[in-house]
Amino acid sequence: MKKLLIVTLLAILPILSFAKVPDCDSWPMQMSTTWLQKTGIVSIEDLDKSKIQSTLLASEKKAKGLYTQIYHFIFYDKKGNIYETITKNDASFEECSETGVDVYLISKSYINKRVNINKRVNK
Repeated sequence: MKKLLIVTLLAILPILSFAKVPDCDSWPMQMSTTWLQKTGIVSIEDLDKSKIQSTLLASEKKAKGLYTQIYHFIFYDKKGNIYETITKNDASFEECSETGVDVYLISKSYINKRVNINKRVNK
């Protein structure tokens, strides 16, 4: 019986140790899409908003209730092209936009058009 209790506690304790962090992906996501448009990479209207993926990679608690958060976003446009960004900003439980957002483009993948390899090029 003691063995079962110890095993149960060992299984539950890691779950209980996760600290709650602000759920603030909307602010850096919005800043990412704005940045993608301003830099001429893709227009916001061309993005398929239903396919956007976000992952919180890290959240570090700082002084006075601030958390530095790192997000990974994957955006798809309507042609199937993919754009990935990493963002860094500070957030709190009261305000997601405590600071500006640093946006880094880490990948852009374009769907290649089919090329007829049998087509001859005249020299």
